[in-house]
Amino acid sequence: MLRVIVDKAIYAGGKRSDIDGDISDAFDLARADGDCFVWIGLFEPDEEEFELVKDELRLHPLAAEDAVSAHQRPKLERYDDTIFVVLKTLAYLDETSDIEVGEIMIFLGRDFVVTVRHGAGNPLGPVRKHLEESPELLKHGAASVLYAVCDEVVDRYGLVAHEVEVDIIGLERAVFDPGARDVTADIYSLKREVLEFRGAEDPLIPVLQEIVKGRVAECGGTREYFRDVLDHLLQVDGQVDAHNELLNSVLTAHLALLGKQQNEDMRKISSWAAIIAVPTAIAGIYGMNFVHMPELKWTFGYPLVIILIASISGFLYRRLHKNGWL
Repeated sequence: MLRVIVDKAIYAGGKRSDIDGDISDAFDLARADGDCFVWIGLFEPDEEEFELVKDELRLHPLAAEDAVSAHQRPKLERYDDTIFVVLKTLAYLDETSDIEVGEIMIFLGRDFVVTVRHGAGNPLGPVRKHLEESPELLKHGAASVLYAVCDEVVDRYGLVAHEVEVDIIGLERAVFDPGARDVTADIYSLKREVLEFRGAEDPLIPVLQEIVKGRVAECGGTREYFRDVLDHLLQVDGQVDAHNELLNSVLTAHLALLGKQQNEDMRKISSWAAIIAVPTAIAGIYGMNFVHMPELKWTFGYPLVIILIASISGFLYRRLHKNGWL
């Protein structure tokens, strides 16, 4: 028995029957009955562990390789009588505000479904339980599993989109908070997460559209269900586009405010440099020790020079302060 099997069962007439023996016997039973299907759930199998399933169901080597290696784009492909679907799963990590990406590969045949999950996000236990509590949906056969998995994945997209929106609002507040720190790196980090989000959900749209348009015969009885999933996905797609545009605006505003702050700092530095230049210039002249400097012998020469320095410096300070440079 494979160590990576999370769950396995036979479904007939909307009801579950556990598989006690070898999975090969279960597949043979499903083929003989003709009105049931087997659902095998696997978690991160390696090539050797997946070999038994591949040989038993005669899965295409390329699809089997994709299922083991993962890192695929969302897609729907047909290999003879088997449909191969790849979904990207998303999970929001509260501790780091990152989006964790995983994958679910689904092999769909007339009398079997094999789900291969990579990554800790989106466990399929709740999906299986929900399906088993909906016998009318299960009666649609193996296609009901594909629908239920897609529905769960897209619902998670909506939750993640909400969390991303909360993060963007936090960044907006940080940008316009007086004296706030530089959050440029945070903005770019969130933009990368949003682009990764788009890479997961956007390619799934044409996959669902193929099913909704009736181009996948195996899902003919569940098209209305898939249409609902597609509607939700399009809403999420619009949210992701809006998030990306909003982040662009936040970044532009942040850079503009940083530039303004830098200009203000440069003006203050230049203003103080101009004020300090006055006593520096006068002191420099008297520090040259020329022989013929008549004011050196004046009784009030020193206090007059101090008054001159203070007057010019005070005049410069008032003018620069009035102009908003200080």
